[in-house]
Amino acid sequence: MAFVALYDACVLYPAPLRDLLMQLARTDTFRARWTERIHDEWIRSLQAKRPDLRPEQLAHTRRAMNAAVLDCLVTGYEDLEAGLTLPDPNDRHVLAAAICGRADVIVTFNLKDFPVDVLRPKGIEAQHPDTFVRHLVDLHPGAVLAAVRAQRESLKNPPRTARQMLDTFLEQGLVLTVAALEPMIDGL
Repeated sequence: MAFVALYDACVLYPAPLRDLLMQLARTDTFRARWTERIHDEWIRSLQAKRPDLRPEQLAHTRRAMNAAVLDCLVTGYEDLEAGLTLPDPNDRHVLAAAICGRADVIVTFNLKDFPVDVLRPKGIEAQHPDTFVRHLVDLHPGAVLAAVRAQRESLKNPPRTARQMLDTFLEQGLVLTVAALEPMIDGL
């Protein structure tokens, strides 16, 4: 069975981090999953910060994400929510989706909202996106390098150098990831 990562809404914006996670999801080194409710959450949060973005643009991004990753949507998790206890009850749907989607890890910035003592018995771990990507670099350096290169090459307006790409990742809080990618910068 493939390793499964559930993406929390907070890692699906801003765009550079979402794009990196989507490129990585397409490497077939793990299975990425999320829910329509997680989509709703990241879109609402992004619209609050960027009211200039049109709903059609975000709907297009949502459809493109769902089309890019096979079997990414977790469904049927709603009945599990009521029986779960987390520091923030609004995160129960994420844990329920992780359980239902057989996730090994929840990729999130909100580690405190997913306590180890709650997740461990369910065989799930919460990981900061930097830790998650850094582990992927260790396990599949060539695949991660190709994913980062594909992300960089897709940026046309303006184009990005490898150094600029790594600087963007630093802005996203991916310090460990950048340290691991630095020696491979010529391949980015």
